[in-house]
Amino acid sequence: MTAVTPAKAGRREWIGLAVLCLPALLTTMDLTLLFMAVPKLTADLNPSSTQLLWASDIYGFLIAGFLITMGTLGERIGRRRLLLIGAVLFGVASVLTAEANSPEMLIAARALLGVSAATLAPSTLSLLRVMFRDEKESTTAVTIWTTSFMVGGVVGPIAGGLLLDHFWWGAPFLMAVPVMVLLLIAGPLLLPEYKDPAGGRLDLLSVGMSLAAILPAVYGVKELARNGFETWPTVSLVVGLAFGVAFVLRQRGLSVPLMDVSLFSRPAFSVSVGTLLLTTGLMMGIQYLLATYLQIVLGMSPAEAGLWQLPVIIPGMVAAVVGTGISQKIGTPPVLIAGLLVGSVGFGVLTQVDGNSGTALVITSSAIMFVGLAPVMALGIGTIVQAAPVERAGAASALASTTNELGGAVGIALVGSLATAVYGSSLDDHLPAGVTGAAHDAARNSVSEAAAVAGQLPGKLGDQLGAAAHDAFAHGMEVASYVSIGVLLAMAALVAVLLRRALPAPAAQPAPQPAGAAGAAGAAEETLPSGAQSA
Repeated sequence: MTAVTPAKAGRREWIGLAVLCLPALLTTMDLTLLFMAVPKLTADLNPSSTQLLWASDIYGFLIAGFLITMGTLGERIGRRRLLLIGAVLFGVASVLTAEANSPEMLIAARALLGVSAATLAPSTLSLLRVMFRDEKESTTAVTIWTTSFMVGGVVGPIAGGLLLDHFWWGAPFLMAVPVMVLLLIAGPLLLPEYKDPAGGRLDLLSVGMSLAAILPAVYGVKELARNGFETWPTVSLVVGLAFGVAFVLRQRGLSVPLMDVSLFSRPAFSVSVGTLLLTTGLMMGIQYLLATYLQIVLGMSPAEAGLWQLPVIIPGMVAAVVGTGISQKIGTPPVLIAGLLVGSVGFGVLTQVDGNSGTALVITSSAIMFVGLAPVMALGIGTIVQAAPVERAGAASALASTTNELGGAVGIALVGSLATAVYGSSLDDHLPAGVTGAAHDAARNSVSEAAAVAGQLPGKLGDQLGAAAHDAFAHGMEVASYVSIGVLLAMAALVAVLLRRALPAPAAQPAPQPAGAAGAAGAAEETLPSGAQSA
């Protein structure tokens, strides 16, 4: 194939980048919005703690389950077309979520929202690779795109909190509707189409097997972490793992697999996937707990809790940009190791939080955590793609997105379940005399329900229950933090041993090449795959 010198991006491409950042921003916003809505949602729909966790979990689970499938489908029908179809579905699912009148309807709407979000995510990154052919411009575009996920983490709590102060719990989800309308209008004008008519067919059996592996396995882990050993969750976990093994075996035998599992044989790839999975999981899990702590234990309104996220997330965004720049000079592994160690310090500070701690300690611990782990998450996707050979970069990108989404979903399930289990056990040990029967059972389910029960009890007894519930919840966060510290330190050691060998420090810059040679080399890396079409 004849190499073509990559052209510089124009105004249309850079405006198109802003359009492609909208879906990335919204997928993160939608997850944080549910965190902020939990108190009002609990009072209105009265979900059980399990239903509430599933309402949070199912969104991320189905995004992770369908990302690779939708990436393959986009190659067949066109990335832009799939993006626009996803925009319509996401808008409809957002309205259904906002209007849910039962826990079951909420979970179903969130499931549809997850499937539609999975159509958005793989389309955006692959379109960026077509729009920005110059290496430096491509790096800049991907960095901006990645940062939009963090922006969603800032905008979601603030905008959602302001709406929750004046409207019902579902109002924040309607913010997605005008954004999706804008995407539908601007997309056809600014974004190129991209498809590969020579690609293999979509293997529907692999699609089913991937879902049969992910959902039962995660459900089993979540329930075992929450309730200890039980027969059904154990069976569910075993079934999920069995389907996972069968899925991997099938992918190895397909000429065009749904997921290229051979990439995991590369140490740099597998270690990077594990690092991204665990880091994203811990951060999303602890955000779930902190949103509850700020509103229930500290008594903040949703808007106040959202504003207090600014001194946490903004330094993290800066750290991500700075860390990326430093990694280009000294290499990625040292930045990852430093980030993991700083993150463990943040979790260490969080272990000192109790039911009477003020805002300063909670926000300080969260900020340290995010400054350390934001660069790790930002570098994770790039490292995964870099670890794969050029001809498999598309598959690596899909796997990176899947890892990121699945990590968030699993983190909420495991960290949330662990903290909830510790909370219930701790509350039993310190429950005030006189709180029995239905009141005890309700208070034990969650700190939100304990607050509601405390408000119905007479004077001193209600205050005692509230204080006991706050301390129990803080103890749950403490245990989750100690576990997180162990995970981060172990991952830092693994990166130091394996990733430093696979990704050595950047070599000195080579002597300048003639313009023609340099252009040919750059073009060789940016050439589209055989059979690909772009417009």
